[in-house]
Order: sequence, then C-alpha cells, then structure tokens
Amino acid sequence: MPNTQLTLKRDISSFRKIAIGTWRTTKDPSVYGSLSLEVDGVLDYIARFREATGIHLTLTHLMAKAVALALAAMPDANAILRFNRIYLRKDIDVFFQVMMKDPVTGQIDLSGLTIRKADQKSIAEISAEFQRVAEKVRAGKDEEKEQTRKTMKRIPGFLIGRVLDVIGALLYTFNLDLRMLGLPKDPFGSVMVTNVGSLGLEEAYVPLVPYSRVPLLVAMGGVKKQALVNDETDEIYVAKVMRVFATFDHRILDGAHAAKLASVFRDVFADPEGYFGPIPS
Repeated sequence: MPNTQLTLKRDISSFRKIAIGTWRTTKDPSVYGSLSLEVDGVLDYIARFREATGIHLTLTHLMAKAVALALAAMPDANAILRFNRIYLRKDIDVFFQVMMKDPVTGQIDLSGLTIRKADQKSIAEISAEFQRVAEKVRAGKDEEKEQTRKTMKRIPGFLIGRVLDVIGALLYTFNLDLRMLGLPKDPFGSVMVTNVGSLGLEEAYVPLVPYSRVPLLVAMGGVKKQALVNDETDEIYVAKVMRVFATFDHRILDGAHAAKLASVFRDVFADPEGYFGPIPS
C-alpha cells in the first residue's frame, strides 16, 4: 500500500525539466531585497514617447536600460565567479525571460532573449530589438533556442542536472566558446530580468540559476496606486508604484553593491528624460 497515490507526469516542458535539474539543494548564497519606485513620471514619459515616435515602448524596455545603467555605475556588480575568484565582465548584457507556447504540445514554456551592451543602446534601439527577438522566440523561429529546447527535452531526467553542470562549467568556469557544438555564446549575460507584473503578480522573488553564473536577478512587480507620505511636508499623496525585487549571489554582491544599485534605480526613475534621453521631436 503506497503512502500516497501518485501518477507520473510525462509531458513536462523543457523549462520545467531544466528547473528540476538545476536546483538539487535548498542551500544557496541567495540574498533577497525589494525597492518601491514611483512610476508616474516614467509612465508619462512612455506615453509621450509612443505618441512622438510610434514606437511601442514599455516599462520592460526601460528596465533593460535602467539595470544596465545601474551596473555601469557599479561595475563590481557586473561580475562572474570562476575557480572561486571574481572576474569582471567587459560588457553589460541583460537577459529577459520570455513566455511562449510550445508549438507541438501547446504547453506554456519559458525561453529568453539577451540585449547585448544595453548600456550603450538607446531606448528606441532596445525596444525594437526586444520586440523583434521576442516575436521570433515566441513563434519558434529562433533556430538556436529551438535547438537548445529540443536537446534538453531529449535528455533523460536523471541526467539533466549533470548535463547542466557540465554545460555551465564549459561555458563559464573554463570560458569556452562552444557555438560549433550548438551552444550559444554567453546566453544569460550580466543580469536576468523578468516581468512578473505582466502575469498579474504584484511581487515575486526569483531564484538564482546556478549553471547560468548570473549573480543578480530582478523581478518587476505589477504597477498599482498607493498612498505615500512626503518626507519633507508629511503630506499624504497618491502615486503609481512598482516594486522591484532582487535576488543576488552573496559571494559576489553585498549590501554596499545593493545600496548603490538601488540609488541608481531611484535616480533613473525620478528623471526619465535625463537618463533615457529627451522625447524625440
């Protein structure tokens, strides 16, 4: 007589299979924190930018630039751990998770796209690149990512963890370019960003992904109206607020890094035209 009646789920997505092989212990160096940002000014900036250019700019696109500017201001946070030593990255690349539907099974799956050198690109360039690549990924037309998904689905469950460990070691610990073997070059970049607000969630803390070697993950919560207090006048006012949730690897980042990153985020969202550029005429 079994302890509980169970049925094996066989039709799991490639992402779910990777997730099972990724986290095999509850012990990790994760530190969690959150930051509330007033976004009335940013939302107004987005509306005026759309009207002036016809470009479908979003909060997600602005976050790509904001997090890149934060890492540029704190270059020690743009790092990777190899052989228990910290190495600083030359470029700032921002990875975004993209939700998609498996064209064969119809299941919801996760993929991603990476904005390279995001700190050096304009928000118009980031928006265009993001939309172009995201549409390609969702349509299953990104050959590199589709090949990776299909390969992962074929690997037996009991081997997936070891395979991910080997891939992570080859790509990052030994820093090898394995594109000739069908593995993308530095697929996860400097930081991972996910917009959980688009899923209807106001908050979420996302876990570190060991084989990606990314030390910082950022989750964007939903935007909502909130009563706030002016620190100088003690007056109560209503503003639209978005909470940002961060998970970072304490072996690479600490409170000093987090404080600087948070300060840059506040400055950027308080002065969108100053950091994202003036509205095109």
